[in-house]
Amino acid sequence: MTVKDCLNKAIQNPFIYNYRRMWPYVKPYWFRALLAILITIPIGSLDAVIALSLKPYMDLVMVEKSIQASWYIPLVIIAFTTLQGGLGYVATYLNTWTGSKITNRLKFDLYKKMLGFETNFFNTKNSGDVIFMFNNNADMACAGLLKNLKTFVQRLFSSLSLIGVMFYNSWQLALICVMVLVFAFLPATRIKKRINSVIKKSISADSAILTAYNESYAGNKTIISYNLEQCQTEKFSKVLDNIFWLRIKMIQRTSWLSPLMHMIMSVGIGLAIWYGSYLILSGQITSGSFVSFLTALIMLYTPLKSLGGNFNSMVMSFMAIDRVFEILNAEPQIKDKPNAKEFDGKLKKIEFRDLCFEYVPNSPVLSDVNLSVKRGDTIALVGNSGGGKSTLVSLLPRFYDPTHGAILIDGTDIRDFSLKSLRRNIAVVFQDNFLFAGTIRENIMLGNETATDEDLQRAIKMAYLDDFISSLPNGVDTQIGERGILLSGGQKQRVAIARAFLKNAPILVLDEATSALDNKAEAVVQKAIENLMEDKTVFVIAHRLSTIRNATKIVVINHGHIVEAGSHDELLKIEGGAYRSLHDMQFKGHNL
Repeated sequence: MTVKDCLNKAIQNPFIYNYRRMWPYVKPYWFRALLAILITIPIGSLDAVIALSLKPYMDLVMVEKSIQASWYIPLVIIAFTTLQGGLGYVATYLNTWTGSKITNRLKFDLYKKMLGFETNFFNTKNSGDVIFMFNNNADMACAGLLKNLKTFVQRLFSSLSLIGVMFYNSWQLALICVMVLVFAFLPATRIKKRINSVIKKSISADSAILTAYNESYAGNKTIISYNLEQCQTEKFSKVLDNIFWLRIKMIQRTSWLSPLMHMIMSVGIGLAIWYGSYLILSGQITSGSFVSFLTALIMLYTPLKSLGGNFNSMVMSFMAIDRVFEILNAEPQIKDKPNAKEFDGKLKKIEFRDLCFEYVPNSPVLSDVNLSVKRGDTIALVGNSGGGKSTLVSLLPRFYDPTHGAILIDGTDIRDFSLKSLRRNIAVVFQDNFLFAGTIRENIMLGNETATDEDLQRAIKMAYLDDFISSLPNGVDTQIGERGILLSGGQKQRVAIARAFLKNAPILVLDEATSALDNKAEAVVQKAIENLMEDKTVFVIAHRLSTIRNATKIVVINHGHIVEAGSHDELLKIEGGAYRSLHDMQFKGHNL
């Protein structure tokens, strides 16, 4: 089936199409799901019992004044209603069990998909957008899917059984009322077009709410220190106002359906009473038949009056399913090639060849970068802020791919290696390293989950964490809070360095790993970094030139271009050189 055929099918029959797409997630639990649906058949069909039982009751008691022949009817109604209630409980239990399992599987696949997206994907999304895309959509899709299916089946068989009762009592009245019912459904076909745009805007507004909470949590110190409470409150108020008016628009575009259907169905009831009276007086139906018919009609019409809300929920569910599968079917921009090679970590040379990169089209960040690095070299990258240093090292583990040129390891383009094998052999220590909620042990062991306790202790010692950890009551099993909030900047950096020690990758990237620290913390961290750099090919970005004096090669990058490259002593000899200017600014009046 072509994409065009699929789209046509979705337009023609979105109900069946969306359920078919969800089938792989329903399949493992198909028996319980089917049982939950099958149970709704008798639940809906039993609605006819009350209406059907009123015919003999009215004819025998109200007309013939005989109670003996109809004493069982109230008991029948109670028994069948009790059975209906019990089945309803079982159906709700099975529906909830199945729905939770399906939702969890869908969320799991969405989470795995999220982890496979490239860095640039997250750069262009707010945190609220990401949470809504990968979590809330799954809830909306599954909850709406199962609820709508249960409601649809139950009301279908309820309607069929009640229509059967109506035709049993009077086919003439039944034809009139069914025609009115069909006419009442016609306005519902126009709802989807009216609410599509509002639903999309509502999703964006709901995402903005999540973003506001996340930013207020992560940026609480900034908010407090700059007295931004009023500013943030006003921004949040605007988001709430936007959501309010979107809710009002939704009501304006959908709430008319229920009153309209109520009015049309009232016409059906009015016609039934008018024509039914004639049929009774003409002797064509009995009073019991009419009461039974009218009861079935009211039971049929009453739940259908709320169709507007149910239809709105169904449309939102189908739109959520569309968004979920749009995400699941999306292909990350950075991925493995077919038959990608495995990089074993052994290398002789890394080469940056004619490298160009731009985040935004026609706004180059790196231009024609050429650099050759031998195994065991330490390459220091310095230069003006925003010059492209961090971008250059971000291309090595393929956080991004170059827009032109290539990075080669022993002549092989790194894009020919599998992502896992490439990244397994590169350790990165950032300026602001992310630590996960948990213990110090858990965060360090992320570098190598199979490491022995002896390896762990060595990494702690080499990162100069041993004295600090020994002072803690729970030692290495101390909880550090979300994002490592309970640790100082220097302690967090040393935990990250210990993690890199355990990874023991042959290529090391240090992206301004000490720039945010004070002099005392920097001195300790720098010692740990020197231990980490042993026997590795290192790329280090440094703002303090004193830390990179012994680098094999210092590369000065300004405005995306390599303007100078050489050793510390070689670059200092260049009169008016870029590196010498940086050096003189930092060490004017001091001897290095």
